[in-house]
Amino acid sequence: MTFGKAVTIGTSQLPGTLEMPTDEARGLVIFAHGSGSSRLSPRNRQVAARLHERRLATLLFDLLTEDEALDRRKVFDIPLLARRLGEAIAWRGTEPALSALPCGLFGASTGAAAALLAAAELPAAVHAVVSRGGRPDLAGSALPLVQAPTLLIVGGADTEVLQLNLGALARLRCTKQLDVVPNATHLFEEPGTLEQVAERASDWFAAHLKEKRDADRR
Repeated sequence: MTFGKAVTIGTSQLPGTLEMPTDEARGLVIFAHGSGSSRLSPRNRQVAARLHERRLATLLFDLLTEDEALDRRKVFDIPLLARRLGEAIAWRGTEPALSALPCGLFGASTGAAAALLAAAELPAAVHAVVSRGGRPDLAGSALPLVQAPTLLIVGGADTEVLQLNLGALARLRCTKQLDVVPNATHLFEEPGTLEQVAERASDWFAAHLKEKRDADRR
């Protein structure tokens, strides 16, 4: 069970939804949606629901204002999207219920590049990253700087994006893994494929955020 509340993030007052487990949270996962999507993404919400079962809090928020979302240049402005994630991470630090929780980032499409760039720029604040059908290659020179354990999940039938993820994987120097969901296309619309994404992501976050919690207690 979870309880949710509406929040606003950063100087642009970006709307978001914070969901907290009714039991003590074991971590926080901040979502970075892809181009053309929003905090209301049904795919991200399905993944978030699985994370709640693992006692992980989630924050889904809009990375752009309504006006910005109409500008295709901003939709693909990875440094801008990463800064917005940085604002969300900073906001987390001001919330008593969240500030001590280990933090993960879940990115889809262009949001995956933004998540990796934010992880590279804020290594002390980001403790795990998962990419769903992402474009990690768009993080460019930031890839070798990422320290957070990173899982790339790609559909087996999404051949072009799979090749881009293989190239990005080679550039990452952190703990890393590429999971291919057989027969899945870019949006994981095939029966059962998004469930596999949610399960693999929840396992990754549960394991690596636990590592951070255990390290903090030593």
